[in-house]
Amino acid sequence: MTSLNGGEHVIRAANTTGDFERAARLRDELVDTLRSRGKIVSPAVEKAFRTVARETFVPPGTPLEEVYAVDRAVVTKTDEHGRSLSSVSATYIQARMIEMADIHPGMAVLEIGSGGYNAALLAEIVGPDGYVVSIDIDSEIVERAGALLSRTGYGGRVSVVHADAEYPVPGFGPFDRTLVTVGAWDIPPAWLDQLVADGVLVVPLRMNGITRTIAFRRDGDHLTSSDAEVAGFVPIQGQGAHTERTFLLPDPNGARLWLQFDSGAPEEIRLLDGVLATESVSVWSGVTIGKGISFADLHLWLAAFLPGFCRISADPGTDLAAKLGKTWFPLGGVVGGSFAYLAVRPAMDDTGVEFGATAHGGRAAAIALVEQIQAWDRTGRHRSPSFGFWPAGSTVPKLPEPSAVLHKRHGAVSISWLPASQNTPIIRPRRVGGVN
Repeated sequence: MTSLNGGEHVIRAANTTGDFERAARLRDELVDTLRSRGKIVSPAVEKAFRTVARETFVPPGTPLEEVYAVDRAVVTKTDEHGRSLSSVSATYIQARMIEMADIHPGMAVLEIGSGGYNAALLAEIVGPDGYVVSIDIDSEIVERAGALLSRTGYGGRVSVVHADAEYPVPGFGPFDRTLVTVGAWDIPPAWLDQLVADGVLVVPLRMNGITRTIAFRRDGDHLTSSDAEVAGFVPIQGQGAHTERTFLLPDPNGARLWLQFDSGAPEEIRLLDGVLATESVSVWSGVTIGKGISFADLHLWLAAFLPGFCRISADPGTDLAAKLGKTWFPLGGVVGGSFAYLAVRPAMDDTGVEFGATAHGGRAAAIALVEQIQAWDRTGRHRSPSFGFWPAGSTVPKLPEPSAVLHKRHGAVSISWLPASQNTPIIRPRRVGGVN
């Protein structure tokens, strides 16, 4: 598992240990918390989380309080620059993904992105009549996961395979459920070809730089979401990798901003040369939000509808970086020679903040961003987005407004904000048996 974003706080191995009884107590406390927050709802998932010792799958010396935190991922491998390549994901998203998959005893489950702990949880749920295949493109991760699963008694119940997930898993399948535990930009044909007709695919899908972990079920010639969760994961490697385009904007004071485009980068990016030397201007929307209330769906709305949408980062140690999450958020857009980022200021009644945009190079990008904030407030704010995936060869029909369609290599993703009465998940009959 390699989940890192979406509210998770990454921690690294430390040098303290705890005894078995303390670990068991913390494990039970964690499960109680996950149940109270609605992340665990079924007895089978609860039993698996109470049974599998998470501390045996993290680096030795990791403090038990961090191992059994709700929202922390434990890094298990980094690259030469210290960036995480693999981790044991935060427990809340592991529980949610397994619940979203609706797994039952006797099922065959494919896990894309290995680590050991999540595969052990899956093995507990499918039981002796089911089986789990866990694949990863990194041979070192595969070796480590296989050794840990064998050491903890799951070696005979989980097959760990070194493979690129872009292609079918040789010698296995079809699968009743597929859980993807790395961030995917697309859904390759192999994932659908090796999934049974009434199967479920749970995947953290990146849509113009914003990720939602989505449970998909087949609906005729396409997939329809049945559940979704805010969470992000490190990007998939191999043939399914997608490289963002990143542009550097230096300013006269030596600070730098980085603009990252998942797709649709402006062709005339040179129009932004020197833009940070221009005076900034802010435009305010009149749209407010209370303190402590998530506005993650606004991020998704902007990714779907804002022209020139990009993610923005600032050099550490700069004034702008110090204000991140306080006066601005790292999302914005580019219009010609103008760029703007999402800004906030205290609301007039001091109960929250007002959304706006701060721009350089003129007001055009700020106005475009504010227009989308207002559109979200009118038609998307009180609706939950639903998602569809339309494989290459299928036709995306005219969708009810507001909807957006994002094109991928292997198909297209639709995002629709519909009234609750029109946004009913497609639920297929449960399949209790084993492999076809």
